[in-house]
Amino acid sequence: MTEQRFARRVLGLAVLWALCSSAYAQESAQGSAQNAGAPSSQKEAKTLDAIKVVAEKREEKIQDVPIVVNVLPAQQLQDAGVRDIKDLQILVPSMNATTTQNAMSTTVRIWNVGTTGDNPGLESSVGVVIDGVYRPRTGVAYGDLGEIDHIEVLKGPQGTLFGKNTSAGVINIITAQPEFVQHAQAEATLGNYGAWGLSGSYTNALSDNVAFRVYAADRERDGFWDVVNGKGPGTHNTDNNEHYHTFRGQLLWKPSDTVKVDFSADYTDRNENCCATSAYIEGSTAPLINKLAGGKGIAAPGDNPADRVAYLNRDTTQAIKDKGVSATVTWDTSWLGGATFTSVTADRSWNASTGGDLDFTGADLLYRNGNRQQSFNGFRTFSQEFRLAGKTDSVDWLVGAFYADEVLNRNNSYGLGTDYEAYLSTLAFGGLAATGVPIRKPNPAAFFSQISGVTNGFTGLSGLDHYRQSTKSGALFTNNTWHATDALDLTMGLRYTHDSKQLQSQYSNPNGTPACAAVLQNPAAHVAAGLKAQGVTPTPALIAALAPTIVGTMCLPWSNANFANFQPPNQQMTENEWTGTLKAAYHWNDQVMTYVSGARGYKSGGYNLDRVQNGVKPATDTSFPGEFVNSYELGAKTTWLGGNLLWNSTLFYQDYKNYQFNGFLGVSWAVLSIPTLTSKGLDNELMWQTGIQGLMLQAGLTYADTRFGKNIPGALFQAPAGALNRLPGAHPSFAPEWSGTAGITYEKDIAHNLLVRFNISAKYTSSENAGTDLMPEKDQNPFTVVNARVGLGSSDGRWMVELWGQNLTNALYYEVAFNNPLQSPSVASRSPQNTFGAGYGDPRTYGLTLRVKTD
Repeated sequence: MTEQRFARRVLGLAVLWALCSSAYAQESAQGSAQNAGAPSSQKEAKTLDAIKVVAEKREEKIQDVPIVVNVLPAQQLQDAGVRDIKDLQILVPSMNATTTQNAMSTTVRIWNVGTTGDNPGLESSVGVVIDGVYRPRTGVAYGDLGEIDHIEVLKGPQGTLFGKNTSAGVINIITAQPEFVQHAQAEATLGNYGAWGLSGSYTNALSDNVAFRVYAADRERDGFWDVVNGKGPGTHNTDNNEHYHTFRGQLLWKPSDTVKVDFSADYTDRNENCCATSAYIEGSTAPLINKLAGGKGIAAPGDNPADRVAYLNRDTTQAIKDKGVSATVTWDTSWLGGATFTSVTADRSWNASTGGDLDFTGADLLYRNGNRQQSFNGFRTFSQEFRLAGKTDSVDWLVGAFYADEVLNRNNSYGLGTDYEAYLSTLAFGGLAATGVPIRKPNPAAFFSQISGVTNGFTGLSGLDHYRQSTKSGALFTNNTWHATDALDLTMGLRYTHDSKQLQSQYSNPNGTPACAAVLQNPAAHVAAGLKAQGVTPTPALIAALAPTIVGTMCLPWSNANFANFQPPNQQMTENEWTGTLKAAYHWNDQVMTYVSGARGYKSGGYNLDRVQNGVKPATDTSFPGEFVNSYELGAKTTWLGGNLLWNSTLFYQDYKNYQFNGFLGVSWAVLSIPTLTSKGLDNELMWQTGIQGLMLQAGLTYADTRFGKNIPGALFQAPAGALNRLPGAHPSFAPEWSGTAGITYEKDIAHNLLVRFNISAKYTSSENAGTDLMPEKDQNPFTVVNARVGLGSSDGRWMVELWGQNLTNALYYEVAFNNPLQSPSVASRSPQNTFGAGYGDPRTYGLTLRVKTD
């Protein structure tokens, strides 16, 4: 343990002791006779039908809103151990969240639809909005959520009211707001894997009309993966660790009874390693990988995937900074019967530098350094939204405007390691030997040097590319509900969106990729020279058979000399689209409301920010078109037992056009436009505040049949995309037919003014495939994740000690499964050539948390 880490833990223990002492002192000073804070059994009971949401940008009861929405209050989030967006999936059926190569590539799917891959040019199908501010990508919002008032997960397209590009759903996060009474709380956590965390908040009034709230957290955890470094130069022996600091400050100003201004500023700094994988199927290239890596290339005999042992010779460092400021003005005007004017202004910056071992082995083949010059993704976003909302006796109306100016900068690089040429050269030599041609001077590792006439032609920084994408988006929108009768509500929403994007690209090959450059001048002559060097007579037929494969291997995208100093013309696109919704809701009585709705959603097109080539020629057009969805719902919201039981059920059907599919083709990610994708099924949710004092039950069950259309153009299946021939008519990756959640919470007062609280939350996922190409090797069996927490504390809520566990059954499940780069030459299933790797969800974790707070 480092001195710095030891000092931090000593400080943490001191803070923990102080928190305990403070809580005990406060409670003792009050005395049990004063009964400060009534026991929970005496607290005012609230019925579930009183829960309110802002899913339509106005406060409404959940049972009156004709939208499929899961509402997650702060206490439920705390009980389930939710600290970030990925943790949410334990509470929401049909929601899936995964991380692949780094934190930026965190993907959220709702009803089995979401944006996959690590191409930042793809906007998110599931939008994330925090305190009214749209985040440009799901991964950009992946971090400590801090103090939360509640979270709303809205399913289906929500593009009318929630900014842009929410073709599959919205995660609407509302943080805890400043209060005009003094309130402080703190938390200290210890857990396995060296987990350590401190957080705290304080809110109070500065004057009669100004209040503030501050929140800060510092969390650290060792990695879940053990790393075998091979021959280096990587030095980290663990991976998937956690180390970040976060701060949020908020100021509430009420200059008058009708005006409220909320200021907010936040900052998060993460320095971690992510995301290790291991090979669970070793192909025919494994012996060569192990030989090059000195016996530490892929796996050792007896390695078990559950052991999470990764063989990496390059570090997977990631440095992420997220910061922003916002101001929300709310004015209850005297206009139009007292309409409310709202303005939300925000300026945000997010950037990440991420390193990686791109071949996922201990051999030194392909890598990316984690410095800003060679690996950088950064977003700078300014957004402004205006809304004016009011009501008459028969109409609730809302009009608004939205503007966003986003700049995305990306530096992407590829480094070729010391084993790159020897590895690919040996494989190519093996292909030559497989032809049956007699070879008199075998020298596999030098085969490419002999072909090109260049020694050491594959080393160092091979590709370094820069992208700058500018996006300007403007929209006008309206959403109105007509109370046609006491029972019938009709809602119409409409949005016009104008998107314009411009991309500047600059490609370079710092090391010149000399071997590829030499071969491209005269492929036949160079292949002939290489054959002669091996003592083989270079016949025209043999040259014709071998040259395309050899040249293609020597000029893979990252080593293609045609990209050297290549600057294509700037690309531009403009989209003008209409989206909207129509809904009819009928209140049969106070207990039953049914509704039917139709919505059109849209996600803008963009650009593939990676090397795209046609043969060996760089592509000048890397664009893909916008994605559209027509969605239909038939739902019922029912209330029982005097408002203490809610049962909501919805049939849904979604038809996507030009679905943006981001698939890994073995050497690069490609964005393909799939003509159709449909998702249909039934979504159910149950919340029951039982007649047993302190007992609460929650459950959800979703059936979703999601499939690609069968009319996918055959051109998508030509090499190198041939691996995608399983898509027509099939379920996409991470698209289980069944998913379900269940939660039980029990709280009871016991002797001496003490309270015990217990929660168990579980999520079931039926079988699915974890790879974009749907190879059966990537099939995943059904699995269940279980979290639990039991706490003992004071009945007045001043302190509580909690014992908790996440993934208690230690379920082993894929977050991603893939063909290992350069190690899976066959698109055929069950091919003995292919090596498959996977990243797994978090293992079982457990620990102890102390919470203290004041009134």
